[in-house]
Amino acid sequence: MYGQGLLKGLATTLKEYFGGYTTQEYPDEYPNLPDTFHGSFELDVDKCVGCTVCDRNCPNSVIDLKINRGEDKKKEIVRFKVDLTRCQFCGLCTEGCPTNALKFNQEFELATYNKEDLILNLLAEKPTQTKPKKKKEVS
Repeated sequence: MYGQGLLKGLATTLKEYFGGYTTQEYPDEYPNLPDTFHGSFELDVDKCVGCTVCDRNCPNSVIDLKINRGEDKKKEIVRFKVDLTRCQFCGLCTEGCPTNALKFNQEFELATYNKEDLILNLLAEKPTQTKPKKKKEVS
């Protein structure tokens, strides 16, 4: 029958048209992001062993990593910066980390007027980000 494709397409269209809304009211409701979302970066300094795999895996060389060896020959992280202006968010740096010290977080609001705000110093203390409160539904 020649009209089967047309009928299937029309059925799909009608189902989507009369189905429920999927729009999220973003500023009022924080979106539900998947765990695999590539947002900004976070570093667990206690887990980082200073192997520089993340720096070497990055295709754009956005990670500025400096390691010093102390008197006891142990590696010490002196600088760990990520330049988000050149980052592709491909995840090669996080995949290569043997201790999972470098991870993506759920922070996606990265718009800024100052370019220097997009160069993250992952060794510095990060301020806690507050999520917008969900709007109460009125019956």
